[in-house]
Amino acid sequence: MLFWSISLILAVITTVFLAMPLWRGLWGSGEARTNMAIYRDQLAEVARDLERGVLSKDEAERTRTEIARRLLAADKAGHGASTTGPERTSRVLAVVVVLVVGLGALALYSSLGVPGYPDLPLAERLAAADEMRANRSSQLEGEAAAAALPKPDVGATEDYITMVDQLRAIVMTRPDDQQGWELLAHHEASLANYAAAARAQSHLIELRGPAASVEDLANLADMMVAATAGEVSPEAETVLREILRRDPENLAARYYLGLLYAQTDRPDVAFRLWRVVVESGQNDVIHVQLARGQIEEAAFRAGIDDYALPSERGPNAAQMADAANMSEEDRTAMIEGMVAQLSARLASDGGTSDEWARLINAYGVLGQTDRARAIYQEAELVFGGSAGDLAKIREAGAAAGVAE
Repeated sequence: MLFWSISLILAVITTVFLAMPLWRGLWGSGEARTNMAIYRDQLAEVARDLERGVLSKDEAERTRTEIARRLLAADKAGHGASTTGPERTSRVLAVVVVLVVGLGALALYSSLGVPGYPDLPLAERLAAADEMRANRSSQLEGEAAAAALPKPDVGATEDYITMVDQLRAIVMTRPDDQQGWELLAHHEASLANYAAAARAQSHLIELRGPAASVEDLANLADMMVAATAGEVSPEAETVLREILRRDPENLAARYYLGLLYAQTDRPDVAFRLWRVVVESGQNDVIHVQLARGQIEEAAFRAGIDDYALPSERGPNAAQMADAANMSEEDRTAMIEGMVAQLSARLASDGGTSDEWARLINAYGVLGQTDRARAIYQEAELVFGGSAGDLAKIREAGAAAGVAE
């Protein structure tokens, strides 16, 4: 109630100060205006008496001087409160001011603020965030909720689906076959069967025991979060904590843990975790791209006004050397993987015109003209309202040979 009381007092004071000039002419100014009208009539009467010879020139001059003095005094008394407009117009404008300031402020707060949200001290907010984190949905509950969402079209052929069906049947008869379960996890994920992929990957980690790598755990975290449509469950958090225990700088674990805190009203913690990701990771890493797309919102919600997203990092010297030593097939596969990641991110989260142009150029370089044309046409629709962005898209389309 303290917030509303202060807000109401400030609104009333503001409204009064805005409406006061319109009403000043109505407060105590009627007598002054009446006296001024009388004095003007008296001046006219003096002129008529002078013409009829009732008054001499000296008498008329003295009388005019006295009336003029009183007229000036009356004008001075009513000047600060008088209005140059009609009373009816002043009243209407004053009412309009009250409505615009009062109702307009209420409408803006209803749209931009949080009406009905109670006063909540920091300690209570932190406690509420802890409770939210403790009571979030389990992995199975999250998977059940995600199953009701439309499944993405991965473009799998019938032959591929048949092959995965056969693989499922085979690994079920070979519960200790690590390679089979690793392949199954990979192909289930390729078909967007993320819950099944997570179960296969979890079984694989059980088989490997202490030999399971951080990469194995990171793959499991990816699948678990994807299976719940982006929610970080308590079971996924356990996996993330284990990753960070083994590798405190792991970018995937830091990103997902930051996502957990962002989902449970702790943008300050999310910002701290994501800052390390975006400032130390390479741009071709999907978790870095995801963190870059959300960290500014986290900073804003955490009350950090001066944060600026760092410029994108390019590959380091070691990565460039590795790429130079790759075979042509491996290099092409690496590029196609990076392009596919960028395409998936733009499709799900959107992006800037520079990123769309980069994707069009990439498909053009790879010789995938049909794909470049489809992205180009979609980008034209997305950025059709911005001449500057559209120019970048068309430049990229021309370079890829798909602009019409």
